Amino acid sequence: MDSSASFERREKSAKGLKVPKLADPVPTRGHRGGVIPLHRALAHFHLGPMNLIIAISLFVFFTSVWLAFLPKVCQFWNRVLALGIRVLPLRAELALAEHHLAPLIGFDIPYLRMEPVLPSSQAWWLTCTATLALLAVTFLLPSKLIPIKYLLRGILLVPATALFYFAIFPARFPHTPASYMEGLVTAGIALISTVPLLFGLTYYIFDFGLLKKAFLTAIAMTHLALFLPLQVLLQALLLQKTVLFMPVLYIIFGMPINILILIAFYSWGMTWRFRSAE
Repeated sequence: MDSSASFERREKSAKGLKVPKLADPVPTRGHRGGVIPLHRALAHFHLGPMNLIIAISLFVFFTSVWLAFLPKVCQFWNRVLALGIRVLPLRAELALAEHHLAPLIGFDIPYLRMEPVLPSSQAWWLTCTATLALLAVTFLLPSKLIPIKYLLRGILLVPATALFYFAIFPARFPHTPASYMEGLVTAGIALISTVPLLFGLTYYIFDFGLLKKAFLTAIAMTHLALFLPLQVLLQALLLQKTVLFMPVLYIIFGMPINILILIAFYSWGMTWRFRSAE
């Protein structure tokens, strides 16, 4: 088609006829001939000196505020976890792990300590039955839900490997609920600490204005700080039953959930109007 069209244009030029020019270049056309508009982020992306100054200033401000209030946040988490132990049917003890980021910045990370419980035969078979039932459900889903179908199968691969491991080597599981809980809180602190840097590289560079950038960063960090102790308590309720659920909690419902929350806030912020558009 392209060669025939170019041949016709050359033939008309040789005869002295006016050759119509293409209105739009080929890269802006879709496979059906529709125009592909430039993405709004690329169309409005202008990394001016003011945006760069604001990005650096917000990164320094929120990082400094977070490090200054981190000991207070850990104390708040300590009170929330202590309240959860008193209110919830939870057999756990509250423990503290001392950490230092600098000689002047020290804080105690609160976490829950509980005895590891290996899966009983009843718990193993119930989990195996539930995993197989969910796998069978994926074959009943319609073809239009293929992404969900394969996502569920990928998730079910984690409990399947855990079931296989505890069926063969139940006494060799190297992790304890206490070490897992401490690692979960530590990873949560690390993720919240990197929010100003991540937004500085991916959000502050756009022309949204100072207030919108500061507001999005503040609510994202606050939400993660409030979500973390609740996440710890919910996972502790499951881990006190058996450590069979630890791989699923770590790989599926651990930090990946917190990262998805951060991505959701970023996606919401990207839907706001640019300052130039306003």
